Amino acid sequence: MPTRRSFVAAGPAALSAVSLAGPAWAQAQGAAAASAAGATRQAPGFYRYKVGEIEVTAINDGFAPRDVEGFVRNADIAEVRQALQEAFLPPTGYQNTYNTLALRTGGKLVLVDTGNGDSGAPTTGTWMSNFRAAGFDPAAVDTVIISHFHPDHINGLRLKNGSAVFPKAEVMVPSTEWKFWTDEAQESRAPENRRPNFGVVRRVFGPMMKDVKQYEAGQELVPGVTALAAHGHSPGHMTFTVQSGNARFMILSDITNHPALFVRNPDWSPTVDQDADMARATRRKLLDMAAAERVQVAFYHAPFPATGHIAKDGSRFQFVPVQWTPAV
Repeated sequence: MPTRRSFVAAGPAALSAVSLAGPAWAQAQGAAAASAAGATRQAPGFYRYKVGEIEVTAINDGFAPRDVEGFVRNADIAEVRQALQEAFLPPTGYQNTYNTLALRTGGKLVLVDTGNGDSGAPTTGTWMSNFRAAGFDPAAVDTVIISHFHPDHINGLRLKNGSAVFPKAEVMVPSTEWKFWTDEAQESRAPENRRPNFGVVRRVFGPMMKDVKQYEAGQELVPGVTALAAHGHSPGHMTFTVQSGNARFMILSDITNHPALFVRNPDWSPTVDQDADMARATRRKLLDMAAAERVQVAFYHAPFPATGHIAKDGSRFQFVPVQWTPAV
């Protein structure tokens, strides 16, 4: 296991993950986004709903362009492009969105994941302004629950200058995830394109390593929120069930990337899944569960506000977004 010194000593190269998009399409989309931002902006990206007595607020952190060339490792690119076209998306790629959740439960303000912070693509970094627009203060966050250690879920904990974003918050992480990403032996044998992630983990968690609380599957983390194992996307990836009275909700984290591809085609494997076979089995299991129970779900990478229901469609599924409502 690394020492505290080795955690803190992460170099600048560890500040960002491997590029998520092909250069040509990404550059075009980034330029279009920058041009649009200079002309006009949308309303703040937050959306509230209730699960029984628990208030849920989705907080958007922008997007990164995703080129689909080579992205699905077990499907022909023509099939992938067709799936995008059927969903009225560009056949070459799409906007990969980032959506965290803020929960008010048991008198606490709880975050599930933290977004990209100031370490993401130029089209991300909207999280804090949206969080504040929703009426929240980072100094008031009581607990941060992390689903897994990929950079777009943990970079929001700490700015590039080293300062903690949520100074009083308890930080809870999956024990299996912690063990994997803090293991120097795992880093030494990791594929080259995954090694920067170990540096991100050192940068983010190094200054707080003695205070981080590890959790297990089946554990109630805060009132009404229980961890549910969903390994495959990463070694210790977690999802969550939220229960309040008779109301139930599932936070499905990264069991899929864009629903038009991976809810619709659950056996497709994106390159971001570390264990493709395990991730496919997890995806089917949880989508089946959500469809059978008709429970509302939230995804990290679905189009904002990233919540809806799962409908079974033969051997496949459909994501049915909730109807927007002004009432909470």
